[in-house]
Amino acid sequence: MSLSPELLKILACPEDKGPLYYIESESMLYNSRLSRSYEIRDDIPVMLIDEAVNVDAVEHGRLMAIVAEQAIDPTF
Repeated sequence: MSLSPELLKILACPEDKGPLYYIESESMLYNSRLSRSYEIRDDIPVMLIDEAVNVDAVEHGRLMAIVAEQAIDPTF
């Protein structure tokens, strides 16, 4: 199940309050500014800063390639 469009309109990074990319195929929300991902568990975004995963440059490039390839718009 994917996240609802209504939810995506309001989701923001809990740290910098900016938009996120919803990468459904990876079950994550991604903040490209901070290179940080937020897992989606059981269709619920885990938006806790302490549980976010810092992404290295190689992974950042891979995720941004998915964003570009799938033409994913940022939230809100």
